Amino acid sequence: MTSPQDPTCLFCKIVAGDIPATIVHESETTVSFRDLNPQAPTHILVIPRSHYPNAAALAAAEPATAAHLFDAAREIAQQEGIDGADGGYRMVLNTGAAAHQTVFHAHLHVLGGRPMTWPPG
Repeated sequence: MTSPQDPTCLFCKIVAGDIPATIVHESETTVSFRDLNPQAPTHILVIPRSHYPNAAALAAAEPATAAHLFDAAREIAQQEGIDGADGGYRMVLNTGAAAHQTVFHAHLHVLGGRPMTWPPG
């Protein structure tokens, strides 16, 4: 199976290596990199290599790949040292412009390294 791509998508260009990013984790189905506008000391985006406009579309088309986003987030939290009892991290999936999704390629934010407030806003 070939993964769908969008040649105009910023994240597809990162997956292809056409745009540089600080890659922190890769798997067969995901690429993870540091956010350019971090909202916490640790802010990493986990994206599928395939292009879907949001997490709901990814889950419908490739449920195993959607699950891999969470596997990657767990591995990243361990790697970054934010998974311990004294730490903790938040995973965020924004779906749609009203939820503040700005890049329409499914992605999961891994945030940590500081206390998180609730509600998030």
